[in-house]
Amino acid sequence: MESFNLSARELAEKIKKKEVSPKEVASSYIKRIEEVEPKVRAYITLTLEQAMREAEEIEERLMSGEDVGLLAGVPIAIKDNICTRGIPTTCASRILENFVPPYDATVIKLLREAGAIIIGKTNMDEFAMGSSTENSAFFPTHNPYDLKRVPGGSSGGSAAAVSAREAPLALGSDTGGSIRQPASFCGIVGFKPTYGRVSRYGLVAFASSLDQIGPLTANVEDCILLFHIIARYDEMDSTSAPIPTPSLEEMLSPKVEGVRIGLVEELFGEGVEEEVKEGVLKAVKHLEEAGALVDWVSLPHLPYALPCYYIIAPSEASSNLARYDGVKYGLRVEADGVIPMYMETRNKGFGAEVKRRIMLGTYALSAGYYDAYYLKALKVRALIKRDFDEAFKNFDILVSPTSPIPPFKIGEKIDDPLKMYMADICTIPVNLAALPAISIPAGLDSQGLPIGIQFIGKPFEEANLLRLALAYEEANPNLPLPIPL
Repeated sequence: MESFNLSARELAEKIKKKEVSPKEVASSYIKRIEEVEPKVRAYITLTLEQAMREAEEIEERLMSGEDVGLLAGVPIAIKDNICTRGIPTTCASRILENFVPPYDATVIKLLREAGAIIIGKTNMDEFAMGSSTENSAFFPTHNPYDLKRVPGGSSGGSAAAVSAREAPLALGSDTGGSIRQPASFCGIVGFKPTYGRVSRYGLVAFASSLDQIGPLTANVEDCILLFHIIARYDEMDSTSAPIPTPSLEEMLSPKVEGVRIGLVEELFGEGVEEEVKEGVLKAVKHLEEAGALVDWVSLPHLPYALPCYYIIAPSEASSNLARYDGVKYGLRVEADGVIPMYMETRNKGFGAEVKRRIMLGTYALSAGYYDAYYLKALKVRALIKRDFDEAFKNFDILVSPTSPIPPFKIGEKIDDPLKMYMADICTIPVNLAALPAISIPAGLDSQGLPIGIQFIGKPFEEANLLRLALAYEEANPNLPLPIPL
């Protein structure tokens, strides 16, 4: 069997036992990328030569008996908004097209220590603003299940790379569902940890109170392995939480019997397609038959989550993106004077969706409107958090569809921002409440497109969430490989 058909955990074990070499694994993925990447277009930057050199180094260390780490020789794809020393980090934006970071993000440092090999940087919506990866300044990525459809966003490149077996593991970032929604669209696993669990140091900021790095993988077991490696307290991130990471053994013990599951009424209502609803409820039925205790629960303030998010996130974005002014780094468009230079640089450097959100956020924060919009949105955010707190008094895990719709066609929604924003209606509340949540495959619809089910957990109780996801996956094998690309 080709290495690219094995899970990350299987690869790591075979490498450790010297049944396959890191160079053979790297060669297998390079061959796969050469075969399918022209159709999928998951990567902005490929680092294949560097990957081969690192594979040779890992092999030498392995042969000398050195401890080479849990992911020694296993390739990984990285979303292009996570800083990688010596490798371009563009955020899929013209304004950072030639930016090469002089340092590694903390998650990259941890992955290198674990022996993982970076195989490339993946495509995304510009500065993580979007739900389809069509907002990339360079090119759209295609869904491996149907090349005419989007892979979701903003971590669409990472999701497509794992789904098409161009990488066994990937990292993404999730501000309003940007890991879970593309995972759902591409038939893989996507996990957003609790805010503060994984360091954001080196993640290019979009909305700092919402952003979170997390894994995209082909199965839950690989997700647990990757989460275990990147979940560490980091003094370089002032929002990092000094809470011990659950052990691998604890997270790898599936449990469903006696787990109290709440179905969130508001996330099964208007806008959710019937086939999606049926697919998720069928998955829940399997959990109930396995011993879970299932009931419905209402979170009355969730209908306000979308407008609340689109005040808070653009407000933070307008502040974070003010640094791209053509002076310190990135694109600089010369003009007659400093102010014209600022204006030309930002006009030519940012795409339409980024400009739209900067204008929305600047307006919401401006004098006279702060109390009416931003402050009110913060109050609504507190009410949504309170709804979740109340629900978790009676339930261990909350469940909803990950996306209200299956993957849509490229170009279908790009000219209608409101329709595009609706694609995140099931995932945004989780970010506002800073909770952990995972999307796992729940089958295919009548067109053969993936449906995702979302499990939402209590803060810093990722172990319970992952144990339930593992139990579900063991009883319901993964989706078949996408079409032979």
